[in-house]
Amino acid sequence: MAGTQEPDPTVSTKSRRIAELARRHPQRSFVSLAHHIDLAWMHEAYRRTRKDAAAGIDGQTAASYEADLDANLADLLERLKSGRYQAPPVRRIHIPKAGGQGSRPIGIPTLEDRVAQRAIAMVLEPLYEQDFEACSYGFRPGRSAHQALGRLRQACMTMDGGWVIELDIRAFFDELDWACLRTVLDERVRDGVIRRLIDKWLKAGVVEGGQRRYNTAGTPQGSVLSPLIANVYLHAALDRWFEHEVKPRLHGRGALVRFADDVRLVFSHERDARRVMAVLDKRLARYGLRLHPEKTRLHDFRRPAGARRRPTGFDFLGMTHYWARSRKGRWTIKRRTARDRFRRALRAMTRYCRRNRHRSVAEQHEVLSRKLLGHYAYFGVTANYAALARLYEQTRRAWIKWLGRRSQRGRLTWPRAERLLVRFPLPPPRVVHSPRVA
Repeated sequence: MAGTQEPDPTVSTKSRRIAELARRHPQRSFVSLAHHIDLAWMHEAYRRTRKDAAAGIDGQTAASYEADLDANLADLLERLKSGRYQAPPVRRIHIPKAGGQGSRPIGIPTLEDRVAQRAIAMVLEPLYEQDFEACSYGFRPGRSAHQALGRLRQACMTMDGGWVIELDIRAFFDELDWACLRTVLDERVRDGVIRRLIDKWLKAGVVEGGQRRYNTAGTPQGSVLSPLIANVYLHAALDRWFEHEVKPRLHGRGALVRFADDVRLVFSHERDARRVMAVLDKRLARYGLRLHPEKTRLHDFRRPAGARRRPTGFDFLGMTHYWARSRKGRWTIKRRTARDRFRRALRAMTRYCRRNRHRSVAEQHEVLSRKLLGHYAYFGVTANYAALARLYEQTRRAWIKWLGRRSQRGRLTWPRAERLLVRFPLPPPRVVHSPRVA
């Protein structure tokens, strides 16, 4: 793949130039950005595009596209700038939601569409990175979910727990208002090429069950540009409002932590929390969004004192936050795997063992080891060892159970199973992240 292995230094130079201009002119709306996109930019966009992702409606793979990569990228560049590019609809599939309640629609764009969206995202990202608030962590360069978790824990600790608003936006990616989005984009981006392309992607529609359907709102989850659009939209709807209008009016301290559309707000005073809770619905309604009435709630998360009952925990990014005693006897905020995430992980392990029990033991061992290591890499936080150990033990039991059902002729006894586990040991639980690092 000539020209796709190493990033072109001219692309980095252009990105820094866009960032510098955005930083120097925070109130400017840029009308000329598309000229930065050239063939080297397209090669870099292709390099950053996942090659192993599922194919879109045209079935095109990376291997076929690379057969004549330079010509394909040059043709795509010409169509993007001339306005001849026609955004194809995304192929929609549904994946189960956490907890098994309902499903989440995921859009799968074509390979070429992912490259085109990546090229536009590479232009917009350095611009908007100068505007985004520090409280936003989702899908931003150099930021991670564990940093968001660490920031939330730190805010709660400094406020002795405080009052936590668990904010849930109903169907955010399905109900994002296009008219409001265009108004928000107008503040910083008025380049005709880029704005026309964004409109084309919004209106491209989805293909589901062989039928094409056009939407009037929302942006498909799974597309390359959707996370950036979500951050731009919620920056205007929530982050900027909270940091510059709400915080100066608080009687105590307050903090907002957001990862994509997953938001938690912490307040040191109950009065502040209830005042903000009362206006959140109106604030989001200005941007065509709605709060989920059952999932949006206020938690009394103050540190336990005297005979007062322990506060209930709350979930954020798959982790349940709760008060507990440290080894030195002090109250501290600990985190463990949320129940729905634990059940989902265990179901996935058991399902794999059942469906693949006739494969070779070595192959099953390799896959299960990767799954466990991936789970530890995210959920391996201090004080969560017990949940990791429980998943490890139940995965071992499920594996032995379904290996014993490969044949009706003989069962896998525990003495034989123990010898097998010595030869093919699953990776034991381990803590990867500590509160200081997060």
